[in-house]
Parts: sequence; structure tokens; C-alpha cells
Amino acid sequence: MSDKVYSVEEAKRALERFCVYQDRSHKEVEEKLRKMRMIPEAIEVILIHLMEHNFLNEERFAQSFARGKFRVKKWGRQRITQELKMRNISSYNIKTALKEIEEEEYIKTVYEIAEKKFESIRETDMYKVKQKLFAFLQYRGYETDLIYKVINDVIS
Repeated sequence: MSDKVYSVEEAKRALERFCVYQDRSHKEVEEKLRKMRMIPEAIEVILIHLMEHNFLNEERFAQSFARGKFRVKKWGRQRITQELKMRNISSYNIKTALKEIEEEEYIKTVYEIAEKKFESIRETDMYKVKQKLFAFLQYRGYETDLIYKVINDVIS
């Protein structure tokens, strides 16, 4: 950010554009306002304005975040939950967001990425292959019991 000084109205317009471009979390918007050197009272006024005019909606943010990270990055529910918690999203909104992921698509995706990873592992020791596959799926945020099932199905 430059040393520009923003009026509350200028900051409102700037943050409206920021939120229209893509859904944002409250935390992201607050950080942006702090970088713009807005005082706490102005930050509160702007946040309320953004929420009242539906530029800022934490539930919508959580839902689009979950959909995007699952479809594009193929993250599991645990990783999505962890990332949303880091953005100070409420448990209620996290639960709502995870409902955006259909169970059938979730299972299909974990099998697809497991098979693709399995084919790329250049290792002859099956124990090490399973270890690598487990670590990969765990990092992606899939549940332990699901990982074991997938590994046993893929490597058989």
C-alpha cells in the first residue's frame, strides 16, 4: 500500500470493489483496512456497511472457499476446515461450507488423486509406497479411515 490517505467513503468504495472481485473473509477485509491505515472506528463503520449491503458475507465466503479448494486443489474436508479456522470462520459456517461437497464426488476425487499419485511413485518397497501415499492424502486433508480404505483398494 502507498502512503495515500483514504476517507471513509473512498475506503468503502475500494473495499466494495475488493469484495466484488471475489468473496472475502472478515479477517481479510480487516487486514486490508488496517493496511490502508484506517482507524478502528472507521474499520467498524466500513465492515458494517459491507455486511449490510451484502458485499461481505462470511457464510458465502466459506461456501465458495470450500467448493473452490475441493474442486480446484482437490483438498479434503480436514484441510478445508483447518484453513477456514485460520481465517476465523465460525464452526457453524464451516459446517455449512462442507455441505457444499457432495459425498459421491468427494469419494471419487480421493480415489482419482490416490491412483494418479500411486502411478507416479517410483518405489519398489510396498511399505514405502503406502507411506508416501498416506502422507500425500493426509497432507491434502483427507480423513485417516478413508485414506486406509483408499490405499487398500488402490494397491491390491
